[in-house]
Amino acid sequence: MFYQQRRVAGHPVRLDPRPARIAGREELLNQIADRLTVGPQPVVVALSALGGVGKTTAAVEFAHRHLDRYEVVWMFHAEDSTALVQQFHDLTQLLDPADLLDHSDPVARMHAALAARDRPWLLVLDNVRDYAMARRWLPPRGSGHVLVTTQDGHWPAEQTVPIGPLSVEAAAGFLLSCAGEYDEEAARKIATELGSLPLALAQAGAYVQTTGRSLAEYLTLLRTNRMQLLRRAAPTSHQAPVTATWSVALAELADTSPDSITLLRLLSHLAPEDIPHRLLLATGTPLPPEVHPEIAHATDRLRSDQFALDDAVAGLRRHSLIGPPAEVVTVHRLVQHITLEQIDPDHRQGWQTAATALVEAAIPADTSRREAWPICALLLPHALALLDPIGVPIWRLARSFGHAGDYPTAVAVWSILAEAHTTQLGPEHPETLSARHELASWTGDAGDAVAARDLYAQLLPVRQRVSGVEHPDTLSTRANLGYWTGEAGDAVAARDLYAQLLPVQDRVSGAEHPDTLTARANLAYWTGKAGDAVAARDLYAQLLPVRQRVSGADHPDTLSARANLAYWTGKAGDVVAARDVFAQLLPVQDRVSGVEHPDALSIRDNLAYWTGKAGDAVAARDLFGELLPVRERVLGAEHPDTLATRANLAYWTGMAGDAVAARDLFGELLPVQERVSGAEHPNTLSTRANLAYWRNQADG
Repeated sequence: MFYQQRRVAGHPVRLDPRPARIAGREELLNQIADRLTVGPQPVVVALSALGGVGKTTAAVEFAHRHLDRYEVVWMFHAEDSTALVQQFHDLTQLLDPADLLDHSDPVARMHAALAARDRPWLLVLDNVRDYAMARRWLPPRGSGHVLVTTQDGHWPAEQTVPIGPLSVEAAAGFLLSCAGEYDEEAARKIATELGSLPLALAQAGAYVQTTGRSLAEYLTLLRTNRMQLLRRAAPTSHQAPVTATWSVALAELADTSPDSITLLRLLSHLAPEDIPHRLLLATGTPLPPEVHPEIAHATDRLRSDQFALDDAVAGLRRHSLIGPPAEVVTVHRLVQHITLEQIDPDHRQGWQTAATALVEAAIPADTSRREAWPICALLLPHALALLDPIGVPIWRLARSFGHAGDYPTAVAVWSILAEAHTTQLGPEHPETLSARHELASWTGDAGDAVAARDLYAQLLPVRQRVSGVEHPDTLSTRANLGYWTGEAGDAVAARDLYAQLLPVQDRVSGAEHPDTLTARANLAYWTGKAGDAVAARDLYAQLLPVRQRVSGADHPDTLSARANLAYWTGKAGDVVAARDVFAQLLPVQDRVSGVEHPDALSIRDNLAYWTGKAGDAVAARDLFGELLPVRERVLGAEHPDTLATRANLAYWTGMAGDAVAARDLFGELLPVQERVSGAEHPNTLSTRANLAYWRNQADG
C-alpha cells in the first residue's frame, strides 16, 4: 500500500491511488455525499460492513471525486494506533509549519490545526477497529468531514451508511474488467459463487490475468478446490488473499466469544440470506444422539441462555460477520465457506446434524394453519439446503405453500422433491407417486390446467398398477384428473368422470368421508359448468349441511361449498341472493385465509360479478378495478384467474357505459388469453365474443 502525497492547487492531499471503478456504486457515492451535508460540522459518516465488500474503494473514490471541494484531503490507515499517531504528526507538520500549536498531544495538535481552518477539509480514516477506539481520533470541531471505514457493526446508526451487495451483473462486469476477458456467462457464475464480494472478484481477475487461466477454468477450480484457490492471492498481487480478510476477527472471537463461533458455525450450514436465528434456537427439542456432546452443549447454551445468544450475535456483528440483526440475519457465503473449513474434520458432520435438527424442529407441526405460513416461508431455503428431500419434515414444509396460496413456490418445491424421489426411490415407488401427485395439483393451481391434466393422465395408470384401482391414492388421482380436465376446458368430460367416480368413492371411503364429499362437490360444480345451473345449485344445497357437520363451519371446504352454492344460485336466476351471500362470506374468508389468499380473492371476484348482475354496473367495474392489481401481484399477470378478472373488468366497464374502453380492454386481453389457454378454450371463445360485441357497440 502506498499513498499519493501532493498538493492540489496548493492544498495538502494524501490518498491511496484511485481504485478500479466498480459499476453499481454510484448510488452509494451519492448517499455518502448527501449524508456529509447533514448535521453540525464536523460531520462523520461511517461505511460499516464486512471486510472485502469495497468500503475502502468507495471511500477513496469519493475523496478523488471531490478533491476540489476541500482545502485538505488526508487518508489515514487506522489499524495500528502507534502508526496512526505518526500519520497525524505528518499532517500537522503541513497544517502548522510555523510550529505554533502545543506539541504535548499530537492528536489534539492536529485537531486544533483543523479547527483553525476556514475552508472545508476531508479526513478518511480507513479500517478503524471500533467506535470506542475511534472517538479519540475524531476531530471535535471544525468545518470538515470525516469518512470512516470499519467492520464494526455497532457504529452509531445515525452516522452509518450501509454498503449493500453488488448486483450479479455489476459484479460480473467488474470481474471482466479485472480479468481482461469477455466470457460473460462464466463471469456471472463466478460472481454468484463469490457472493459478489469485490475483494474476491479482484483476486479472481488478477489470478486469471497473471496465470493465463480463462474465467471458465477459474470457475472449475472454484467449484472443485474453493478453499485452496481462495487462500491464494494473485501471484503479482500485494493484497492478502481473501481468506485472510476475516482471519483476525475469527481468531479473536474464538478467544473472547466462543458462543459467537458456535452461532457462526450453525449459521454457516444454512442458506446465506434471511436466517431466522432466534426461531431456530427457540426450540428445546433434544439434538440427535449422534451429535458430539461438545457440539450439543455449545448449541444448547445458545438455546437455554438468552443472554448467551444476544452476546453471540453482538460478537459477530462487532466484526460485521453477519448483517444487521432483526428477525433474520445474513451471512456472506464466503464467510460461511471459511467458517466450515476451519471446523475440525472429525466434527463437521456433527455441526451439520445439529443445524439440520434445528431446522426440522422449527417446522410447525400443522402447516395448513395460517399462522404457520410465514414461518414456513422463512425456513424454506434453509430446509432445501439441509433436509432430506424424501423426509417427512420437508413434505410438511412443502405443503404449506399450497395451503398459503403461493402456488409458484409450491410448484418449484414439489418439482425438486419429485425429482429427488424419482432418483432415490425409483419412478414407481408410492412416495414418488405421491410427490408427482402434489406437483400436478399445484401446477394446476399455479395456472396451467392443461399441464396438470396431462400429469394426472400420466400418473393414473401407474397408480392403478402399483396401488390398485380402488386404493384411496388411485381414487384421488382420478378425482384430480377429472377436475383439471374441466379446468382445461371440457366441463362435460369432467362431469362424467365425477359421476363415474362418486359411487366408487362412496363405497370405498364412506358417504361422509372428506374425499367423498369433495367428489360430490366437484360433480355439482362440473354439472353446473356443463350447463345445468339448477342441478348444481340443488347438489350444493344438499352438500353444505353435511360439510358443516363433518368439517366445521369455518373449514376451507365448507367455505368453498357456501361460495359455490351462492354462485350457482345466481346462475340459476337469483342474482340478489348470490350477491348477498358473497357479501356475508367475504369477512369470514378474509379471517380464515387472509385478505390476499386466492380463496379470498375469488370471493371478492364473485361479489363484484354478482353486484353487477344485480344491477350496479358501476360498482362492479370499480370492484374489479380494485381487485385486478392484487390478483396480478399474488397470482401473476397471466394466471387464468387474473385473466378472468381482466375480462370482467372489461365487461362491466362496457356495461357502465364506456363501450370504447371495453372494446380496447378485450382487444388487449384476447392475444394473451389465446396464448395462455389456447384458441378454442371456452374462456378464449368468450373473450372473442365479447370483443366482437363491444366493437359493434363502440362503432355503433
